[in-house]
Amino acid sequence: MLVDSHCHLDYYTEEEIEAVIGRALEAGVERMVTIGVRVEQAAQVKALADRFPQVWGTVGVHPQNVGEAPIPTVEALVALTEHPRVIGIGESGLDYFYDKAPREVQQESFRRHIRASQRTGLPLVIHARDADDDIAAILAEERAAGGPFPALLHCFSSTRALAEAVVAEGGYVSLSGILTFPKSEELRAIAADLPEDRLLVETDSPYLAPAPLRGKRNEPALVAHTAAVLARVRGWDTAKVGEVTTQNFHRLFSQCV
Repeated sequence: MLVDSHCHLDYYTEEEIEAVIGRALEAGVERMVTIGVRVEQAAQVKALADRFPQVWGTVGVHPQNVGEAPIPTVEALVALTEHPRVIGIGESGLDYFYDKAPREVQQESFRRHIRASQRTGLPLVIHARDADDDIAAILAEERAAGGPFPALLHCFSSTRALAEAVVAEGGYVSLSGILTFPKSEELRAIAADLPEDRLLVETDSPYLAPAPLRGKRNEPALVAHTAAVLARVRGWDTAKVGEVTTQNFHRLFSQCV
């Protein structure tokens, strides 16, 4: 069994979605988490999770989208989680690579998502790109001010320092198809060293198809390729990757039963 801890199932058409879910199940992917990126999209996340028993969801605003509308309040974010198949907050974080929203707006949105996580106890799904120092600082500041919160650093491709900072505070790190890319030697070295009980896998589909399918559209079934590379760098068999990452997923997303 594998879990795709981060995908965007609402990006597939109505004509495609049944086949996408079917191929995932055939590949042994028995849980999928479809991720929120805008407030108005939360209804689609919830509808997919209601429709497919293998699908769960998160709600939140992606840092690339926070400039499109007023940042939701903490109370509004908490209200979005009031659905039995919503198991996380986000994805939220900072993206200084694309800089599609002012950095101060991204930072304020990130802080509100953290506070919603603290209030609900639901895990925070973190997007980090070219902003490691500010992400680490904000996480530490909000933890000191409001207490601990569960967290997942998704689609990890950042520095070892950020991964270790998140893990040190009890967080988890999710590895995507980037782990399989030929030039990802440093990422594979970090994945080899991270604590066993803090690893998850994901696709971030329909983006980031793993090697040898890079350039094609990704989907949850292909998380098996990332799992195979993780097995190789850890010196495990693929069955152990499935066992470990599934156990870690359920420890973090304890509402997913």
